[in-house]
Amino acid sequence: MESGLYAVHQPGPDAPVFISANYKLSFDHLRRALADVPGWILVLDTKGINVWCAAGKGTFGTEELVRSIRAADLAERVSHQTLVVPQLGAPGVAAHEVRKETGFRVVYGPVRARDIPAFLRDGMKASADMRRVRFGLLDRLAVVPVELLVWAKYAIIVAAVFSLAAGCRQGGWAWNTFHTEGMTAALSVLGGYLFAGIAVPALLPWLPGRAFSIKGASGGLLALLLLWVSGVYSRGIDLVAWLLLLCAMASFMGLNYTGASTYTSLSGVKKETRIGVPVMAAGLLAALGVWIHACNIL
Repeated sequence: MESGLYAVHQPGPDAPVFISANYKLSFDHLRRALADVPGWILVLDTKGINVWCAAGKGTFGTEELVRSIRAADLAERVSHQTLVVPQLGAPGVAAHEVRKETGFRVVYGPVRARDIPAFLRDGMKASADMRRVRFGLLDRLAVVPVELLVWAKYAIIVAAVFSLAAGCRQGGWAWNTFHTEGMTAALSVLGGYLFAGIAVPALLPWLPGRAFSIKGASGGLLALLLLWVSGVYSRGIDLVAWLLLLCAMASFMGLNYTGASTYTSLSGVKKETRIGVPVMAAGLLAALGVWIHACNIL
């Protein structure tokens, strides 16, 4: 959505000013949380990224906040000098720099927007419970439908390529291998994709390793075991090929989950991406080589 200053419930000059991102879901949560409370919402240009992720990646930060305050002529619109910044945006905002540059004082609000009315009633003081970041099972699963939909078309394309490739033989098209090895390949890709997409966030605290790519690869291993127990694979070499591919695919999905978790930092994500992506690519290429050799494909 467009960045800038928004009015909620006809606020006056003494109404509180809340800072948000131009990720529409963040804005909508905040607007709903205000209920009947008049207020101003200053929306920063975070390139469409939510507050939490943008704060860690630099777009929800001191420089953008100062720029937005000046662009909105905020000092002319309100009679106070207090800004309510989401607690999850704190990593990107240096309060003393904002005060120095604009004269506005930063007060960090609660973690969840629904606590804002109580936060205001208590004189802009957040309780310990309001400060606590929870990341339970339901929180971890909340983004699963989004992640699955984002990558679904790619999973379908990969599954289709594998199933069609299985029918290619030196003598021409072979329907029997298309139906057997091709369907096994498609089931492996789609089944592993769905399982990893759900199991990785659901089991996140218990999967081994600190890196999300390693946690994701563990989810791929679990998917392989589930498919093997189900009798999908009849040859040992298939297990090798799909072990490499499913672990690489699930590792990539796990790495993408970094932006939705409470466990990561910007430097950590950059380091993990720099190391993990080449390993995933190598695993994918190795899986293709083993599978093509096993299936005697052209």
